[in-house]
Amino acid sequence: MPAPAVAPAPGRVGRSLLYLIVAGAAWGTAGAAASLVFQVSDLGPLSLSFWRCAGGLALLLGALALRARRGVPARAAEPRKRTLVRILGTGIGLTVFQSAYFAAVQQTGLAVATVVTLGAGPVLIAVGARLTMGERLGRGGLLAVLGALGGLLVLVLGGEGETVRPLGIVLALLSAAGYAAITLLARWLGRDGGGDSLATTAWAFAVGAVGLLPIALAEGLLPHTEDLARVVWLLLYVAAVPTALAYVLYFAGAAAVRAATVSVIMLLEPVSAAVIAVLLLGEQLTGATVLGTALLLTAVAGLALTEMRGV
Repeated sequence: MPAPAVAPAPGRVGRSLLYLIVAGAAWGTAGAAASLVFQVSDLGPLSLSFWRCAGGLALLLGALALRARRGVPARAAEPRKRTLVRILGTGIGLTVFQSAYFAAVQQTGLAVATVVTLGAGPVLIAVGARLTMGERLGRGGLLAVLGALGGLLVLVLGGEGETVRPLGIVLALLSAAGYAAITLLARWLGRDGGGDSLATTAWAFAVGAVGLLPIALAEGLLPHTEDLARVVWLLLYVAAVPTALAYVLYFAGAAAVRAATVSVIMLLEPVSAAVIAVLLLGEQLTGATVLGTALLLTAVAGLALTEMRGV
């Protein structure tokens, strides 16, 4: 039996909810920026992920230096072994999450890739919480998992070939696994407090950048494009808003808010990404895609409601 978590103060919960809302909205723009990069250059998903990690790391190192210069104290230190687990686990999970996501966007489009990733993520979180922290799934949770699997099946089998591609779905599910891993880790380590979300995120990006560099070099690290200024601005945006800012806010919020609540708030990302994909990128949503998306998001909302009622 895991030790019961200490209930966070109401003020901390309110701030954490705001952090998660901003993070979810910011994440919803990352895939759109990636789609634009893929359209105007030959940069691959792993190289884009490397630049995202490297750019986010540079920005966060600047923020850490500014914080130290102003004399702002960091959060209370935690044991070295716990810090190492936090950094390595977060770094590896974050790298898998965003690299597989960008690859899924390239394969099957922004709308489907985002919905599958953020729709399957909460289901994997529920299963992972059951296996790692002994949380009961319950009958409602089981029905929600089955509903989500049904939604994924409709997306894979019912979509038109040029809209929904099986490889893209597999990559999106891999991305969801990375998302679930970092969420569960943040929740597990956040139960007892401690940890510096700014420093943790910076070190996690360092792990990601080092791990991705050899693969990015093989894929092609520098973009070849006739619109280099546009690509550079897009890379700077990806590094600053949906990366450095959003991840710091996400890890700070996820440590104090229940995973069920995190899952609901993070639905801001697939909704905003789908709207951007249709209105700005000209992507088409088939009837099967809409049905599969509805089943998936309904299942996630049902899962979150079941978890919150069980608390």
